[in-house]
Amino acid sequence: MIDYALNHADKLGEALWEHILLVALTLLFSIAAASLLSLLAMYVPVISRPIVYLFSILYAVPSLALFVLLIPLTGLGQKTAILVLILYNQYILLRNFLTGLTDLDPSIVEAATGMGMNRWQTLFQVRLPLARRSIFTGIRLASVSTVGIATIAAFINAGGLGDILFDGLRTLNIDKIIWGSILSAGLALLINALFLYIEKRLTPPAAKL
Repeated sequence: MIDYALNHADKLGEALWEHILLVALTLLFSIAAASLLSLLAMYVPVISRPIVYLFSILYAVPSLALFVLLIPLTGLGQKTAILVLILYNQYILLRNFLTGLTDLDPSIVEAATGMGMNRWQTLFQVRLPLARRSIFTGIRLASVSTVGIATIAAFINAGGLGDILFDGLRTLNIDKIIWGSILSAGLALLINALFLYIEKRLTPPAAKL
């Protein structure tokens, strides 16, 4: 196993880098989309439940099935993979974003309004600072989920660590299977640990007691 890693370090490194880029691009677009949808749902409450419900249904669809459904529209490759991953992330992100932004003590919002703050000032100076832990929790969960589902995206030629893993399964190469699994799991654990650290840093000392 060690010999395989030494002899194919470039291939493993390239697959890992492809996977990181796929996850990073997905998270960038996912967070942007979820932010806009959260604002829309927060200020138009009547559509809040339908939006979350819609994405909860999509989240329940097996990822490979959703990949296959979109192939006729967007083709094989990273474009389809990123689109599917963005759709999956919306349920996780929306649920946490909306919880953080709306699950506040009403008196805090009333106090901000009484001080003369408008809707946007209240959002940026009151709601977002208080919601930041919930927001980062959502991003952490979406990141870990993306790492795992992005591995399956290798089935549609999206590249990444899934290429190593599934090629090993196809050829019964145990070294590829092990290294594909180790790198995928290691990346997920690393991202999870990073965001857990950020969440702890964002938690006020009083909330830790």
